[in-house]
Amino acid sequence: MRVKRGVTTHAKHKKLLIANKGYRMTKRRNVRVAREAFLHAGEYAFAGRKNRKRDFRQMWILRIGQAVKLRGLSYSSFIHKLKVANIDLDRKILSNLVVESPEAFSKIVDKVTSVN
Repeated sequence: MRVKRGVTTHAKHKKLLIANKGYRMTKRRNVRVAREAFLHAGEYAFAGRKNRKRDFRQMWILRIGQAVKLRGLSYSSFIHKLKVANIDLDRKILSNLVVESPEAFSKIVDKVTSVN
């Protein structure tokens, strides 16, 4: 007796087409094209999660760099002086300080410049 896979195939196709809801043109209708679009979307999402980390770090560095430049330092020298002064604040925290409490950030900058 042979196995008829129509029900299984239909369920798989339906699941795929539901996942592709909102895609344009054939990518949401044609199963063969939809499968390809679905796989590519997964790859883009994976890469996007990595890029998001890169983008945030870049933004933090820009914020810190601009804030430090106003106080007469370069970004790289500021980071070096932080390490020499044993102040263990990461770029995310420093960036938040720049935005949310600039007075606290300027105290850190003063402390770093007074040490060296």
